[in-house]
Amino acid sequence: AISARDHDKAKRNMAGFTTEVPIVGLADLAECDIVVEGLPAAVFDEIALPAIEAGRIFVPTSVGQILPRMHLVDRAQETGARIVAPTGALLGLDAVRAAAEGVIHSVTMITRKPPNGLEGAPHLVNNNISVEGLNVAKLVFEGSAREGAIGFPANVNVAAALALAGIGADETKLQIWADPEVDRNMHRIEVEADSCRFTLEIANVPSEENPRTGKNTALSVLTCLKGLVSPLKVGS
Repeated sequence: AISARDHDKAKRNMAGFTTEVPIVGLADLAECDIVVEGLPAAVFDEIALPAIEAGRIFVPTSVGQILPRMHLVDRAQETGARIVAPTGALLGLDAVRAAAEGVIHSVTMITRKPPNGLEGAPHLVNNNISVEGLNVAKLVFEGSAREGAIGFPANVNVAAALALAGIGADETKLQIWADPEVDRNMHRIEVEADSCRFTLEIANVPSEENPRTGKNTALSVLTCLKGLVSPLKVGS
């Protein structure tokens, strides 16, 4: 089953499916064994709470919404639910998780996006920061992953996933640049740990429907779902 704001569009997207999929209300999705979330931040609770209360496997793409709701993790433990955060538009979370078994000294993430992919973000609006007509890259945010998730809820779910895998949202440092010279969503991660030092880079092709996210995000969710049922698991 799926839930969608635009039922006609949802039907068009499912036109090629071999099996008919019902369109239901958000709360009704909790009847499914696995619930995948891909919603605006304002309605995250409408799907997260019923799924966790019902003891389902909950796969949020809005990983940043988990940070101010860590009580959901405690509730999932009580109800038998699982919260499975997909890697999304990032890479290397297995290496970060492994390093976190030892001591991680620092984690820094530098994100560069085309300016139109950042327009309308609460941090820009609240601080009167314009990204229109840029000729050179502009640093629009520098702070913690927690602050970034609040200021850019549609842009930096990757930073939230990185924080959850590593040293937490307050210690994970984040820079966000509006860069007119890039046509992809670019992320660079630098990790210093007692077991290793590594740098990761990825350049994601923005989604045509939503330039705030990358095409690889949806593919990551598919990989996550396959991993839940696959007899072979590769990577930690």
